[in-house]
Amino acid sequence: MTETIIRRDSKKTAERILQAATDEFTEKGFGGARVDAVALRANSNKRMIYHYFGNKDQLFLAVLEQAYAKIRTQEHELHLEDIEPEQAVRTLVRFTFNYFVENPEFIHLLNSENLHKAAHIKESKKILAMRSPLIEKITDVLNRGGTSGLFRTGVDPTQFYITVASLGYFYLSNSYTLETVFGRSLMEEKALNERLSHCEEVVLGYLRP
Repeated sequence: MTETIIRRDSKKTAERILQAATDEFTEKGFGGARVDAVALRANSNKRMIYHYFGNKDQLFLAVLEQAYAKIRTQEHELHLEDIEPEQAVRTLVRFTFNYFVENPEFIHLLNSENLHKAAHIKESKKILAMRSPLIEKITDVLNRGGTSGLFRTGVDPTQFYITVASLGYFYLSNSYTLETVFGRSLMEEKALNERLSHCEEVVLGYLRP
């Protein structure tokens, strides 16, 4: 009984530290984040952080792995393989765009990791392994659409997903500069809905024969 309680408390402590680290890295990036600040946010201490996660690099990697696991899990739950091809594409586009809107920390974390040339992700077998199931599902959708004549054939599934992600990612990660340069609000609900509709039509327009 006591051992079970200890394991449960340890899990809660680790989860609390990981959430605090996510907040710290999101706000300050990898370079600006401090382990001391994570400890303070988690109501813990540096010794506990090092015990559960190791050094700052390993802590950041744990944050990235959790972030990727979250989006990949939700993508899997879309069950694209059970949806008619065009609707499956719309579902993926909508999910990806809305996920970025609702989880801005994901964009901030990726921006920080790109500044460091993916140094942490390159060390993660977990993150790299997560890509295969997603690409397999997208390949299935594209093949079904191609076989039925609804989509063009020969579409690279990886290139396709990068396009789907980039249409929302660039818009949201650069919203401040885009709003300033073009003099219009991009983050109000109406503007977000317009952008999402645009993304759907761009992607489906490319796929049509």
